[in-house]
Amino acid sequence: MSGDKTLATGLKRGLLRRCPNCGNGNLFQGYLKVRSECDACGHDNGQYPADDAPPYFTILLVGHLIIGPMLFFPFIWKWPVGQVLGLTMPTVIILTLCLLPLVKGAVVGAQWAIAKQG
Repeated sequence: MSGDKTLATGLKRGLLRRCPNCGNGNLFQGYLKVRSECDACGHDNGQYPADDAPPYFTILLVGHLIIGPMLFFPFIWKWPVGQVLGLTMPTVIILTLCLLPLVKGAVVGAQWAIAKQG
């Protein structure tokens, strides 16, 4: 059922928002709520508390991939603040909200892999 119990498998299945144990069932019910029990294999996914790690890693990713490089574009320094915020904030918010479930799935998958190895 669970097959390969490596960190890479857990991360991959989590990024796909699938049950880390079987890879078939949905990991989430809704946007970020982890299903307590996998609908395919019955694995208890509620035992892996993600807590503050997903938002932290998401902010870290967005900050390094978007905010940092954006500082090299001249418009950031030359345009009025209102225009810069009007252009950049929607992009940052949308990217953050899109990445958050993926990162949370990866965190749950990593916890599954670590718990299985221990």
